[in-house]
Amino acid sequence: MAQKPTRDIFGIIFKNFWKSLRPRQLRGNYIGEDYFGNKYFEIPANPSIGKRKSSRWFEPAEKDAFDQELTAEWEAWLRGRREEPPTREELVKNLQIMDMKKRNAAELEATYAKDKDDKAMPKQVEGPTIGTFPKYKDYEFIPGTRSARKEVGIF
Repeated sequence: MAQKPTRDIFGIIFKNFWKSLRPRQLRGNYIGEDYFGNKYFEIPANPSIGKRKSSRWFEPAEKDAFDQELTAEWEAWLRGRREEPPTREELVKNLQIMDMKKRNAAELEATYAKDKDDKAMPKQVEGPTIGTFPKYKDYEFIPGTRSARKEVGIF
């Protein structure tokens, strides 16, 4: 028959004290780097000491530039929207797609920019403009003037 574990309060205190003396991981594990030069680190979760979530951060290429641009893949990893960090192949593939889209946009702009110059803003058409009212012969332009009344045939 198996013996039940006893609740030794001094044993529990000593065990927790001994665990607290072990060095903790203060510096994270190097995970990767993006093409801007930012370095990414992580301290993994350790449920045995009560840490449920991993800590993730980055060091910018320039030490004082914390407004550094991040790639979408690495930002998703930092915020915990993806479990695995992006691979180098994934970053290269997405960078090539981004460059292709920029080239296509430049080609479309060059193609249709000629048409825009030829058909620039059309000339202003004569007629009512915004903020003005139509002018009719039946109405007075200046209230109380006789000239408008004569045209209508009142006086």
